Amino acid sequence: MATVHVSVFGKTDLGRTRDHNEDTFLVADLTRKVASLQPDVREHEVGPRGTLFVVADGMGGAAAGEVASRMAADAIFSHMTTVWTSDGDTSANRFAYRMKEAVELANNRIHAHAREHPEVRGMGTTATVAGVLGSNLYLAQVGDSRAYLVRRGTCTQITKDQSLMQRLVEAGEITEEEAEHSERRNIILQALGPDPRVKVDLTWQPVQKGDVLVLCSDGLSGQVKREEIGQLASETPDLMELCSKLVELANERGGPDNITAVAARFGGEALPEASSDAGVGHQVYPLAEGEATTEPVPVYTGSPPPVPLSEQPPAHGHKGAIGAFALLALAVVLYLLFGR
Repeated sequence: MATVHVSVFGKTDLGRTRDHNEDTFLVADLTRKVASLQPDVREHEVGPRGTLFVVADGMGGAAAGEVASRMAADAIFSHMTTVWTSDGDTSANRFAYRMKEAVELANNRIHAHAREHPEVRGMGTTATVAGVLGSNLYLAQVGDSRAYLVRRGTCTQITKDQSLMQRLVEAGEITEEEAEHSERRNIILQALGPDPRVKVDLTWQPVQKGDVLVLCSDGLSGQVKREEIGQLASETPDLMELCSKLVELANERGGPDNITAVAARFGGEALPEASSDAGVGHQVYPLAEGEATTEPVPVYTGSPPPVPLSEQPPAHGHKGAIGAFALLALAVVLYLLFGR
């Protein structure tokens, strides 16, 4: 049978100004239920249960962000290697649903932990989750950690930041260039943990031979331009070297935040030859009618122990503190009314 091949690597870095790392990343072969950066995962065929990549950027004082991002990665990996791998329905639609469900469960778990531990109240994390099944890429996102797809030298952002600046850009109040330089560019409107429910942005993208996926925290995307990511990905076939170059470039520009990059290149006989970059972008994945309510999402009442990922190298990140999301929504309205 025709197969899809994945080459992948990930790297996280403290940056130049933070005293601890609150980013977490994860690379997993779901068919074998293995999460690591060992050679058998760094180069593998996509099996019948798919492949998973996660980047989470934590926030909160007293190392709470570090805890939140790790909890998110553990919860998502656990759900996908238990519930999804035992699901009798192996369709693409079910895979996308299980990814969305995993992110919602991670939110429940972090929210419950913060409620039970007042010292970490307000803890949270972004989560950008990429799953590969067959020849398609599915993404479930909360927050502003980004996913880019590089095809034939052109780099396209395929996620949308859930941020104040993105909302203002879409409203036509500011330009993308103004948003990039705004002092408020790190204000996000949603994260896992602070609220009992989140709205997961579920999207998808067919992949082609030679496509490179880059997932990153805003410690990278805030310092390295999209075009630069595309150029480096095109010029650097070795993914370990690519991740190192991306991190080094962000650090050369000040490294004001933790920096995390996961890069994956796709190949194999099941994929079509790369053509133009037409059709690459943020594309909402429509779950089949009723799929999202097929089963209730459990609410964690405690903090179950994390799934050990003993083979994964230490990885953690940082997100600037944010206020209650209701206040941020009000800030958007006030800015639109009076800010210009």
